[in-house]
Amino acid sequence: MPAPRTSAPSTTTGSDALLYLLFGILGIALAFGSLAWLTGNATNFLFGAGPWSSFSATDALLHPDVLWPHLSPTALLVGSRIVPGLLSVFLTIVGVVLWMRLRGGPTNGLARKADLAPLLDKEITAKARSLRPSLSDRQKVAPADRGILLGTLSPGRANVRASWEDVIVAIMAPRSGKTSGLAIPAILAAPGPVLLTSNKAANDAFTATVDARAEVGTIWTLDPQQIAHHPREMWWDILADARDLAGAKRLAGHFVAASVDESNGSDFWSTAASNTLGALFLAAASHRRPITDVLAWLASPADRTPVDLLTDAGHDAVAAQLQGTVSGATETRDGIYETARQYASCLLDPDVAAWVTPSKDLPEFKPSAFATSRDTLYLLSKDGGGSASAIIAAAADAVMRAAVVVAEGSGGRLDPPALCVLDEAANVCKISDLPDLYSHLGSRGVIPMTILQSYRQGQRCWGEAGMDALWSAATVKIVGSGIDDADFADRLSRQVGDHDVQTTSVSTSDGGKSSSVSMRTERILPPDAIRALPKGKALLLATGIRVAMLDLRPWYKEPSAKVVGPASARATKAITERAIAKTHDRDDFGLSA
Repeated sequence: MPAPRTSAPSTTTGSDALLYLLFGILGIALAFGSLAWLTGNATNFLFGAGPWSSFSATDALLHPDVLWPHLSPTALLVGSRIVPGLLSVFLTIVGVVLWMRLRGGPTNGLARKADLAPLLDKEITAKARSLRPSLSDRQKVAPADRGILLGTLSPGRANVRASWEDVIVAIMAPRSGKTSGLAIPAILAAPGPVLLTSNKAANDAFTATVDARAEVGTIWTLDPQQIAHHPREMWWDILADARDLAGAKRLAGHFVAASVDESNGSDFWSTAASNTLGALFLAAASHRRPITDVLAWLASPADRTPVDLLTDAGHDAVAAQLQGTVSGATETRDGIYETARQYASCLLDPDVAAWVTPSKDLPEFKPSAFATSRDTLYLLSKDGGGSASAIIAAAADAVMRAAVVVAEGSGGRLDPPALCVLDEAANVCKISDLPDLYSHLGSRGVIPMTILQSYRQGQRCWGEAGMDALWSAATVKIVGSGIDDADFADRLSRQVGDHDVQTTSVSTSDGGKSSSVSMRTERILPPDAIRALPKGKALLLATGIRVAMLDLRPWYKEPSAKVVGPASARATKAITERAIAKTHDRDDFGLSA
């Protein structure tokens, strides 16, 4: 006896499909016949004669002339065919729309609208009122005051927002919408002060937002390497927070982090050079010396000036340690100082050092005042060796820490909150303990948005443990298209989870066909689907909420693009003109004319 043949699993096949088709046809015929009976009676009541006929969907569908013999052929056609047909189409569309809205999203295991309720307008507005006292008495809260727009959830295009206590990490490949769909819209809508770090200016977040932000507050641009060819119109005291040992060591750490990755930042030479830099920064800051004095001391290790300054300021232990380094073996001392010189090499350029050196003719940027303003600070630097990224990281760190101090002294939170968009964070803003800062910044109304190109880029910057800590501390995570890291894609796939899928198996034997229904578990989003995310789509991982698929809302698709677009073009043109003017001011040898 031949064995039964089993086909591959499928949804519906054979007699089952025919049975479902038959039931479907009967259901449609009954629905249309019922509508035809209703509209036919209504037409007969208005334009014909005779009583209201009893219900008969079959006669209304097949023999309407028998039910309403007094109606003209035209009235019969309109009343029992055209009108019920149009009503059927209308009711079908309404039913589908209502069903989709009630579903609130996809049925493939990703978050529906109901799952995202804490991030949608009703609850996010209530949360904004509770976090920001200035909104408590307003009858209507503007969209920009509710939270940071992350994207929309289809169907229904519901706006999904992060609250004013969320801290955000976004991982998106280049040209996948990380700037146009996240950074720029957030900056344009920010109700309070804004900080942006970037390694480019033309046709980017700087040009797209500078005019709009200038309308609400002062623009501060720290451009030591002339990314935007911006004239020096401000200065910042980089040693302001280095007047105690902790602040001086923290500043030295920024110069070390900008020059080496996390794996090499703890060897003997790096540690010794960092300690030496910290001591020199402390010596200069304690006596209001400019940072250029530190360069002179690095060039002359035997100079006792910094030791004397530390002693005069009461930092005896630090003075003794520095004296020990200077008095040690010549080879060791020279190695430590040479390493420290390499870390601080960006300050050798007088044009770079001028941005962080006191100037009587220019206004001083003060982070504490910035925290309570609606100003905007643009921090621009090249990446790679010899860049001024240490200055950028130190400035960003100073702003966030000053904002925390101000918040603690004014009720615990900044209102309005400060938005810190750390674009290209791993390249131009290597704050070594950023993962630790994430644990409390949001609770002070300081909202960081760290944007990375890949998970591995974060691991190279903060180490595996540090990046894991940053990822875990972020309450809102955005993952966009272009994820080519197989390990990270698989990790995301496991975090998204599994769902049950119903399959039907059909077996064929001499006795006929039989079918069985079974359930199997599969990934909601397998790694290859995560890698193939289209541009404009992003996964949202928010604390306590199922993973959702969002549509990004880039600035150029918003109504404000009519204003922002031309403004960005003007700002880009101004950068080009400044660059050309500099070129004309130099001769063929690159020297000033």
